[in-house]
Amino acid sequence: MNAPAPTHRPIQQLPDQLISQIAAGEVVERPSAVVKELLENALDAGATQVTIRLEEGGVKRIAITDNGKGIPPEELPLALARHATSKIASLTDLENVNTLGFRGEALASIASVAAVSITSRTADAAHAWEIVGSHQGTVSPSSGAFGTTIDVQDLYFNTPARRKFLKSEQTEYGHCAEVVRRIALARPDVSFSLTHNGRTIDHWNVSEAAKRSAQILGNDFAEARLQLDESAGPLRLQGYVGLPTASKARADGQFFYVNGRFVRDKLLVHAVKAAYEDVLHGDRFPSYVLALELDPAMVDVNVHPSKIEVRFRDSRAVHQFVFHAVQRALAQTSATSHGNAPAPVSAAEITPSSGASWGGGFGRDSGGGGASPAWRRPHEQTSFGSQLSSTYSPSPFPAGSRWDAPSSGGSGGVAQRTESYGALFTGLKDADAAPAKPASSGFEIPLPTTQPAHDDDFPLGFALAQLHGIYILAQNRKGLVLVDMHAAHERILYEQLKNALDAQAGGEQMQVQQMLIPVTFFADAIEVGTVEEHQETLKALGFDIAAVSPTTLAVRAVPILLKNADAQTLARDVLRDVREYGGSRVLIERRNELLGTLACHTAVRANRILSVQEMNALLRQMEATERADQCNHGRPTWVQLEISALDKLFLRGQ
Repeated sequence: MNAPAPTHRPIQQLPDQLISQIAAGEVVERPSAVVKELLENALDAGATQVTIRLEEGGVKRIAITDNGKGIPPEELPLALARHATSKIASLTDLENVNTLGFRGEALASIASVAAVSITSRTADAAHAWEIVGSHQGTVSPSSGAFGTTIDVQDLYFNTPARRKFLKSEQTEYGHCAEVVRRIALARPDVSFSLTHNGRTIDHWNVSEAAKRSAQILGNDFAEARLQLDESAGPLRLQGYVGLPTASKARADGQFFYVNGRFVRDKLLVHAVKAAYEDVLHGDRFPSYVLALELDPAMVDVNVHPSKIEVRFRDSRAVHQFVFHAVQRALAQTSATSHGNAPAPVSAAEITPSSGASWGGGFGRDSGGGGASPAWRRPHEQTSFGSQLSSTYSPSPFPAGSRWDAPSSGGSGGVAQRTESYGALFTGLKDADAAPAKPASSGFEIPLPTTQPAHDDDFPLGFALAQLHGIYILAQNRKGLVLVDMHAAHERILYEQLKNALDAQAGGEQMQVQQMLIPVTFFADAIEVGTVEEHQETLKALGFDIAAVSPTTLAVRAVPILLKNADAQTLARDVLRDVREYGGSRVLIERRNELLGTLACHTAVRANRILSVQEMNALLRQMEATERADQCNHGRPTWVQLEISALDKLFLRGQ
């Protein structure tokens, strides 16, 4: 196919109208771009009340009224002229932009593809003034309150080809509404009102950031978020990050602001994503509203016509600051740090019926006949040997217990009288009613034998029984707590392994368990070669693995935290990752993935019957562990079923 022959024309100056229309192609992509530019101008003018009126998705009309400082009548023509602005006057101003709008071409570009009128009144003016059309229009007296109204009608009326590329009315309205939501989230100190086709859709009064984010993002976000406010030198990050268990299938709940400007920056998105890396499940996306404040000279906001992208002078420092700030906030996700369970079940969610389906109530598939749920990983389906210290007595019941011990093949029954646990909450002093003190266990967290000083000392309560060898049932002040014992123990071990490696980097010795009899296994030449080549990496991870023949490896020591795991399986996993990624990458880039694998292999498995002391030790360890609300695959480790929900199931009080 032959290309069209180029048209040879002399170099000439383009007309002002054509220049503005070319600029409009970059600035006025669709009606929502007009809404964005006009709202930014209103906020820069100091507005505390903004009204947005749309018709036909903004294509027929966009009218934005604010109560800002207004525009003097002599400056109205300049407001519609190209490259005219009150926000910058020199290169120094351009390098220290502290306003939302500054390019000086938005209004001129809009006026070149739509019918525009500006009505404005300053505080010292007797009445308002109006200009229609372009900078060449006549300024005439008008009526109006203090502030400015910009009315944009018939978008692309003189460029019909551009209008054909617009979507349906509802789609264009949706984009406009999204722009309003973004800006309203960043400015809770300003009231916003949005009207479409004469009908008020949204109205937000001046409020606190917490209330504004709840109004816009919904109560689900408000009930599952963590507040963040950290500073380091010239950087400050504040806002809210959603709990990992409240993640979404789409990234439509992510709002990041830099000096009040909504941005989509790959560096910032990556920093937040990295912070969620080991607490987020699968391909889920977290929700967050974060605002980064820094010296305007440290960020270039003039890298894109729509100003939605930015460039930092020290991008690495910004990335690390955001990453660590969000990571520290997420470390609060433990039972002791906030009042709600990661997936609470309230009375409103319970519908009483005969044979209620619990699987739907907790957001998981329930397995019948004691089988593990369908979402559980394959290696959790089988029964494993003891993963905890074997020092526990097989009969954990206190003297006088009226319940029989569960059989080794059963799913676990009520191990102690419920009165024993009630005593912890009602303040009974009877020593016989206190739970028995456990022996030393793999969890190494003793069960208290005295009444807690406060009800919140033990947010996860105390164990009552084990369900199908998978879940721990516990009682706390709010009601019933259900714990996925494998997921919970996996998170505990994972955090302990990370802390052990971090301590080793600080000069402390990695604690290892020497094997009384080394575990030997057959290995191929590649595995043997990996051991010989990466001895330092293996020692750093707490493993002592040696080749005893060309086809045999011996595991002589493992990290003490993994002493109860299958040494051969652990060794093969470590060797596989070291071989695939190299020693340095495993210790730096792939460290968390490897530690997660090791923790998963070591954690207590499904169908492992635990004594009450072991279950309580696990609960106490969860309360003391960061990020204990999720396993390192991002799944919840516990849920709360409130008393009110149980009452509704049994129609109590009705």
